[in-house]
Amino acid sequence: MDTGTHLVIGLGLAGLSQIDPSVSADTAATTAVFIGTVIGSQIPDVDGLLRFKGNATYIRNHRGRSHSLPALLLWTLLITGALALFFHGIPLLHLGMWVGIAVCFHVFTDCFNTYGTQAFRPFSEKWVSWNIIHIFDPFIFSSHIAAIFMWSFHVASPKLVFPTLYGVIALYYIWRSLDHYIVEKGLYRKDPTHMPGDKYTLIVTFNLYVWNVVKRRADGTFQLGELKNSKLRWIDTVKCEDHPAIEVSKSHEDIQALLYFSSFTCAEVKEHRFGYEVRWADVRYRHRKQYPFVGVIRMDHNFQTLDSYVGWVSDTRLEKKLKVDLY
Repeated sequence: MDTGTHLVIGLGLAGLSQIDPSVSADTAATTAVFIGTVIGSQIPDVDGLLRFKGNATYIRNHRGRSHSLPALLLWTLLITGALALFFHGIPLLHLGMWVGIAVCFHVFTDCFNTYGTQAFRPFSEKWVSWNIIHIFDPFIFSSHIAAIFMWSFHVASPKLVFPTLYGVIALYYIWRSLDHYIVEKGLYRKDPTHMPGDKYTLIVTFNLYVWNVVKRRADGTFQLGELKNSKLRWIDTVKCEDHPAIEVSKSHEDIQALLYFSSFTCAEVKEHRFGYEVRWADVRYRHRKQYPFVGVIRMDHNFQTLDSYVGWVSDTRLEKKLKVDLY
């Protein structure tokens, strides 16, 4: 989820903690849990600081180790231990429980969007991205805002408001998950061009009733489409090219970072006066007829790297990122 949603979830979990008598009966415990759930709901994304080490490092590691199983315990212990230094005599087990819930809920919700996490580390480095809930979900965000408002202005007791909120959200997640499963399994029936070996991936959008569709053909070609009002419409086809420059590019750290993160990449090569430009794109992220999540490397005729870039960028801004002119 986005940072704002993680924040309101942290506040919401602080409200939910009022159902715990050990927390609600003690002002200091309530304050400590409030701070702990807010920090816990944000702390896994501290790996965002990796941006300062370069985009390749950030892309390879963001939502990786910081969202892993050992990290869940580590973050919980660190936050609980730090708060224990300032709040004496509070029930640490209860504080740790609510901090742990906040940390785990952060990772849990991140698994539902398209970017995903490596939540099963160290047992698996596979990216877990279920494509079910948009990175910013208006219902989840607005329902938390409404609940926090009622708590803040004493419209209703948090012991009533927040259990109701999370009960509704649990049903929302179940509904979205079932809907995604049923729709994805039936995509081949809506596709008149379906061929044996075609694999479909259904990707959530901001609109609850509009889905993006990625079809991977047996020959490695991708078809990109939109499912709207139960009608599937194909809007683009991406054919992955084969060229020596593409093979060489796979050894560059920027391209390796993109390939490590995504299994939905496709490459194309263009020849220029200086040599070759190889562009890898993650086809899941199509926006305004472009694929903005890319890894680009420019090399001379001997396949020696001249410049490279990996990350989110439009075609017009890409030229500002690369120092090698096309002309």
